[in-house]
Amino acid sequence: MSRPKKSLGQNFLHDANVARKIVRALHLRNGDRVLEIGPGKGALTSLLLLELPRLTAIELDNELAGQLNAAFGERLTLYNKNALDVDLRLLASGGSGKFRIVGNIPYNITSPILFWIIDSSDVVTDCTLMMQREVAERLVAKPRSKEYGILSVFAQYYSTPKLLFTVSPRSFYPVPDVMSSIVSLNFEMPRRIRAIHDATFRAVVRGTFGKRRKTLRNGLRSLDVPAAFLATTSVNLNRRPEELSVAEFTALANELSEKQILISFHATSPSPR
Repeated sequence: MSRPKKSLGQNFLHDANVARKIVRALHLRNGDRVLEIGPGKGALTSLLLLELPRLTAIELDNELAGQLNAAFGERLTLYNKNALDVDLRLLASGGSGKFRIVGNIPYNITSPILFWIIDSSDVVTDCTLMMQREVAERLVAKPRSKEYGILSVFAQYYSTPKLLFTVSPRSFYPVPDVMSSIVSLNFEMPRRIRAIHDATFRAVVRGTFGKRRKTLRNGLRSLDVPAAFLATTSVNLNRRPEELSVAEFTALANELSEKQILISFHATSPSPR
């Protein structure tokens, strides 16, 4: 049997009750096209295949990939690679319908996986993920809280995130040092107010949070936004980015777009808090 690899951040779910609870939370329907990320030893995989005729999965560990293929055969379409190297849109084009994503995400790549899903959310219906509770709390955080940041704004703009339940460290082997949470993100229920230009919205959010301790005014200056705009925008720029709601970020981006001010964020991305 494969032992957990610390280099891959592996913590295998062994609590059958938790696994069943996750699958129940999916409310699977006939015709659902499910993608499991990091199936590990198959705790969720076996339950999912009780509900579905076929399942697609991505597993980086070569040894585990071999065990999964042997256990589930042709009913499992398995990609033995890093999920971040998989083109979700290309993968979706090979079948009918959008993906529903489920998985126990390694703590060391949770934020990159979330941004990977968000970046291809047009081919994803929803995702239900196990992650470190600290990260889960960022997804649903409100403005003016210490947890609120880029990940909060993006998750709440592109989807409706919901914290489902918490999982004890004792449900895993090896036992992690942190609590875990199950979170769902519904990409078919995004914010009603949309940005005119998605790239401008993303640049504003990333660029201003990159100057988190500074005011919005200083953050926008660093993005080379003209001084004339800074004097006329309806958004109070004397506040810090963590004080703005998702709707206010959208409004700010739209005012820039309406005045044909194009900005981009090229610097190394800040930590996605």
